[in-house]
Parts: sequence; structure tokens; C-alpha cells
Amino acid sequence: MIEEAAQRQRVGIAGAGAIALASAAWLVRAGHGAMLWSPGGAGTEALRTNPLHAEGLHQGTLAVQVADDPAQLCRESDVLLVAVPANGHRRVMDALLPWLRDGQVVIVSSMASLSALYLHESALRAGRRVTVVSFNTTVLTARRASPGHVRIMMRRSAVGVSALPQAQTGAAVTLCTALFGDGFSAQSNALASALSNVNPGTHVPLALFNWTRIERAEAWPQYHCLTPGVARVIETLDAERRALAAAFGIEVGSVEAHFARSFGTTSTRLQDIADELHAQRGGPPGPTRLDTRFLTEDIPYGLVFLQALGRVAGVPMPATRTMVDSAAMVAGRDHALDNDLLEPLGLAAETVAGLQARLR
Repeated sequence: MIEEAAQRQRVGIAGAGAIALASAAWLVRAGHGAMLWSPGGAGTEALRTNPLHAEGLHQGTLAVQVADDPAQLCRESDVLLVAVPANGHRRVMDALLPWLRDGQVVIVSSMASLSALYLHESALRAGRRVTVVSFNTTVLTARRASPGHVRIMMRRSAVGVSALPQAQTGAAVTLCTALFGDGFSAQSNALASALSNVNPGTHVPLALFNWTRIERAEAWPQYHCLTPGVARVIETLDAERRALAAAFGIEVGSVEAHFARSFGTTSTRLQDIADELHAQRGGPPGPTRLDTRFLTEDIPYGLVFLQALGRVAGVPMPATRTMVDSAAMVAGRDHALDNDLLEPLGLAAETVAGLQARLR
């Protein structure tokens, strides 16, 4: 159970990438404590002897702590924040699991492929009662310049929050507000958080239809390259996502509404929104590496996950399937095989009612 958030929280952050560093900087500036643990082992070494440097939205030199291992991170933290890409969620959660305490809160930023449900059910099987909170997207956007230097680009004005157990959702919103400020709203359950994430439906078409730019490591601004044809593909994928959510009794906003909430856009058509964002921000730059997370993360933990839910609910997902298959051809790798959460979650044998019951 989440108790009323104290004025100062000790937050343990599992991760050493841009979002982890940005979150640490934000929390320290807000008066909280931040301790970082690098799952890879080396990502936080520079911070053992040097402060964290932040620029952009928050600027300054900030003192953060570094944990030697997940045991120390859990032991010395009131709240835990999982801030690694979706393809690292299971590994990090498995590492934290033996050290979690009854009543501890774990926030997943941002949750994908129902990783929050995996952690919650794994903790229950281990005899630990924890609250797992999900963000439907990251609170911050950031770039890591070096292991000890992060640029915070934006703080999203609206972030959806859910919790397991479901009854803790209101308290979770209160806690997140105490940590990061206003803008959090309650979502019905963890599946609503997962299905309201529009990244897979936007990132994958952008990557596939700009693949030659990625292979040539060219500089390309994402919103400028979100052309009318790419916009049509994104809109088709978005319609399938919303139909899938409806089959589970969940209403999610459109991709256009997401941009309005997150970035304050005023246009109604996706193509016009892209033009508006490009004029305002001139970016962000598109990926220039073949192992871009637009495929390695958003295919297996995004579109493949949606396909699995479509089979549960009997909802056709032809455009989603086309994107998954096309990505396998262009990348020469079937990323659909990389999701390590689908099997332990048992979605292949699940029903709509069964999954809804597990999310309470």
C-alpha cells in the first residue's frame, strides 16, 4: 500500500541511460534523493567520483548516489524507478525481485508489453506484496551526452498512471505528483497504460520508410520526414490500436490527441502536426544506427505485443502484421522473437475476461 508521500523521498533508479540520468537530476532539483544502479555494471562509474551535470530544461551540477548492486538499491530506497528500455525490463525486474520489501513501490517508466504485470505477479509468487506503478510514457525526454552528462529536453505536460493492485492508482498519482510535479492522471489499469503508448505505431513506420537514411547514417529530422504517406501508415496502425483497446473495454486517445497533450500542438491532422512540430523544434533527429530502438524495442514489445492481444480479443491486425513482417525483411532479423515477456505472461492461452481479472 502506498502511504502518503513524504516531503522528501529516496528514489532508487535502475538504469544509467538518458531517462535514468534525467530523472535523477529532476528529482534532486525537486528536493528528493536519487541513487542510480547500472544494470550493465559500468554506466554509473563516472558518477562515483563526479557529480551529474544537467543542461537544457534543468541546468546545474547535482550530487547523486551510486548503488553497487540491486540489493543496495532496494535497501536504501523508499521508491524504485525502472528506467531502462523495454527490452531490459524483465532482466532488471528479475534482479530487483529478491530484494523488494513488502509495501515498496516500483514505478515503471515507461511500461510496455505488460511488464508491470509480470513484476507484480512474480512478486506475489515470491511472497512479496509491492505496488507496481506504470507510466504510459516517459515523464521527461532527454539525451545522454556522456555517462555523467545529460540534456533534459522536455517535461511532458500529461502522463497516464496506473497501478497494480488497481486500488492503489489514486495514491500512485499522488506519489508521482510529489516526485515530478503536476500533469499525472489516473488510467483504468495497466493495460490502458500499455495501449495508450503511441510510440510503436509512430516509430516503426518512421524507421522503415526512412531506412536508407538510417543505413547511411544520415542526419534526418523525424517530423520533417513524417511525410503524408508515412502519416497514412501511422493513422492506419493507430486505428488498429484503438480498436484493440475497445475490445478490452478501454478507450484510448488518438495519436493526434497524444501530440496535443504532450507537445501542445493545435493542428488536427497528423501531417500538419508533424509540420508544426518541425517548425517549433527542428527535430528530434532520427536514428542513425541499424540497431535502433525503433525496431529492437518498438517491434517486439510494441507491435508484436499488440498482435498477441489481438489474438486474445479476436481483433484483426493486418497493418500491424505488415509492419512486423516488413521490419524483419529490411533489418534481416525477426525482432518478433525477442519479446521475453509474452511467454511468462501466458497471453497465448489468455482470454479477455481472464486478463482483465489479473489487472485488478
